[in-house]
Amino acid sequence: MTSLEARRRVAGAYTADRTDPPRRLPLLAAVLPGVLWAGVVHAQLPPPDPESIVTFQLENDSILQNSDKYYTSGLRLAYTSPTDVVPQTLADLDQAIWGDGRMRYSIDLQQLLFTSANTQVNPPLPGDRPYAGVLTVDANLIHDTETARSIIGVSLGIIGPAALGEEVQNGFHNLIGDTTNKGWGYQEPTQPVVEVSAERIWRVPLTQLGPLEFDALPQVAAGIGTYRTYALAGAEVRVGQGLQSDFGPSRPLGGMTGGDAYTNVRPVAWYLFGGGDGQAVAYDATLNGSLFQGGPRVTSVPFVGELTAGAAILAYGVRFAFVHVSQTPEFIGQPSRLFNFDGFTISAKF
Repeated sequence: MTSLEARRRVAGAYTADRTDPPRRLPLLAAVLPGVLWAGVVHAQLPPPDPESIVTFQLENDSILQNSDKYYTSGLRLAYTSPTDVVPQTLADLDQAIWGDGRMRYSIDLQQLLFTSANTQVNPPLPGDRPYAGVLTVDANLIHDTETARSIIGVSLGIIGPAALGEEVQNGFHNLIGDTTNKGWGYQEPTQPVVEVSAERIWRVPLTQLGPLEFDALPQVAAGIGTYRTYALAGAEVRVGQGLQSDFGPSRPLGGMTGGDAYTNVRPVAWYLFGGGDGQAVAYDATLNGSLFQGGPRVTSVPFVGELTAGAAILAYGVRFAFVHVSQTPEFIGQPSRLFNFDGFTISAKF
């Protein structure tokens, strides 16, 4: 991982004045084509899969700990098509970029919520993470060979009150009798989301000890748009049985993910995994504020790291996965300790 650049000493603060977000777009724009073209080869194809997949995913910082701050909730509902039903125009584009492979498409609806650390003050404290809701519809082309998965995605949506962050979070808190979060009236203002992303994952067999298989999943990814502009590199190591069934568990937009598609190579497959990634972040609207108007903002950290660990089981067409994520600070003024959150994913074929 690239060594940390010297951090700016200007403390972030809530302000209605317009300030320019970090301008690192040229670097990230240069990275994205490299991700698109990385590893284009003529490879052996996996078997076709005639079944569709539906996925529900929840990430939250309160699942295993008493926390309600920063990245506090992620909800995602996704549909993934069978293989080889992609419209011909998109299939031709996919093959031109990645070469031969099995193709699918996926569509998902995703909501991400962010809050300050102190949720009971109104207005939020200066220098704390701004409140923000992000609601997107994401469309992806998934390209698989026996040893690699490649994904190109486009996301359209909204940041701001129309993302319904206050309604979802405080509505749930009211339902369970918890205190509501008081700072949603000072959330990031309305901004459209137009995001393009690409990623490539390699599946590298390592060894086998008796019935146990070991492999590694190196990954590179990049995204550019009005929500988040970033580049990512990381890897996970897995141990289990039936590892060729997938490319690791899925995550919401912007994290290290193996995608929603899977094909069981045995009636019951399972694995434990652990790994990490580093992210170079040029712009994050939930931290740096709107591109088009004033509003709350803090000074983001240009490099963020994550450690991941978890488990997955795939049984008779159903995949269940759990992931724990520990993340380094994202903005100047955030406590230096790791921020932790967890995620559950369940997928079913039909």
